Amino acid sequence: MNANANLVLHTRDARGVITLTLNRPEAFNALSEEMIAALAAELDAISSDEAARCVVLAGAGKAFCAGHDLKQMLAEPSAGYYEDLFARCGEMMLAIQRLPVPVIARVHGIATAAGCQLVAMCDLAVASSAAKFAVSGINVGLFCSTPGVALSRNLGRKAAFEMLVTGDFIDANEAMAKGLVNRVAAPDALDAEVESLVARIIEKPKTALALGKALFYRQLETGVAAALADASQTMACNMMDGSALEGVQAFIEKRPPRWPGPRAAD
Repeated sequence: MNANANLVLHTRDARGVITLTLNRPEAFNALSEEMIAALAAELDAISSDEAARCVVLAGAGKAFCAGHDLKQMLAEPSAGYYEDLFARCGEMMLAIQRLPVPVIARVHGIATAAGCQLVAMCDLAVASSAAKFAVSGINVGLFCSTPGVALSRNLGRKAAFEMLVTGDFIDANEAMAKGLVNRVAAPDALDAEVESLVARIIEKPKTALALGKALFYRQLETGVAAALADASQTMACNMMDGSALEGVQAFIEKRPPRWPGPRAAD
């Protein structure tokens, strides 16, 4: 881990907002084996961090992330190596959605192939108007199958498939219209737009966010009846939490809620 420490920069503020910055600017933040391991380690640490409230995933340099490190991939061309690499990358991607706190992609530049997958796997995404997105593996004869899993769960099927079979770029506004990103801001207003979303999230009770996020992804993969049954149990559990009981009481009494416990670690 020490050798990979600078591949993902970790900063946090007093509120428990953590920023993870992919730090291979000279390689457009391509996901090398080492980068995948470093990011996986950071996500694992955050999963048990009781003070964490929100994660922002960013990239250093000109790009957000240009996908897998193709030069490294060609150095050991074997089916076993590729299966292991994509499996480890898939686990890292799933770790984003398994975190109990929301994860926001801060996309300032290009996000291609597995970099586009990263954006799609994050819970939310804010893009600069200068950002561009593509799953361009098809241009070199490699269908972006793993990015396609995430992409098809964000975009409509035909929109996702068109990106996958053409490899064409879409701009930030088109990405928002198609459902890949939530908000678009001018480059010099990107951080302010991310912060406005962060601030809205962390003012909510942590327990409710954690329960809701876990349920949100579970129910997507089930039928409607099973999803409603799971959601009913989650709601019942959530209602027994002190924050929910206080919030409902405050609504009835027409007053602001007084969340129990320290706000920063709620």
